[in-house]
Amino acid sequence: VVVRRIEGENVYVDLGMTQVEGVLGPKDRIPGEKYIINQRVKVYVKQVKESFNMPYVQLSRTNPGFVKKLFEIEVPEIQTGEVEIKSIVREAGYRTKMAVATSNPSLDCVGACVGNKGMRVNAIVNELNGEKIDIVPWSDNPAEFIASALSPATVLHVSTNLLEKTSLAVVPDDKLSLAIGKNGQNVRLAAKLTNWKIDVKAKSAVPSLNLDTEETDDSQKEFNHLFDDEDAFGDLN
Repeated sequence: VVVRRIEGENVYVDLGMTQVEGVLGPKDRIPGEKYIINQRVKVYVKQVKESFNMPYVQLSRTNPGFVKKLFEIEVPEIQTGEVEIKSIVREAGYRTKMAVATSNPSLDCVGACVGNKGMRVNAIVNELNGEKIDIVPWSDNPAEFIASALSPATVLHVSTNLLEKTSLAVVPDDKLSLAIGKNGQNVRLAAKLTNWKIDVKAKSAVPSLNLDTEETDDSQKEFNHLFDDEDAFGDLN
């Protein structure tokens, strides 16, 4: 679309349709973006509304659907259905997390989205003005999915409570801040991506949890009482 005018906090664009215009409100613009008249921009159609009996289209560049659509355009394997975007969450201007899957065992679904030498994902990062994008493999195994969702941090162990959909992720001490992220952003997005509450703790904080063996009743008890401390908790809200 083409920017036609800027009034106050709203940017109005030409959709190429008579008597219908698109509007980019302040909450639908990526933080720090500037617009000029006649500039061409990519946008996502959020919804169609009516004002004074005239329809207008509410557009967005912050909606997670915008990033999803960019990947659908950039990645042929998504277009053909070989790769499926299972979940996507975003804090616009800062970070997106996306989980992908494929039914083709010979296809690297994450690699397909990244592209050769990162060409595909870098094209999207550039469109989003440098926003970080974490692409992880989706899994129906909650522990595996949670561990992947906390990327780029390394996860040593994940314990889960299926009844309450809560989890404990144990990471190396020197990766704790990376796993939590600035202002809790990484663990917060991971929780939304997986639809699980995630508590992150350093390995030294759980000395009684045996990371070299399968989970036991004792390790589950250790996991349960650790939820008394919620300082590093990734919630779904």
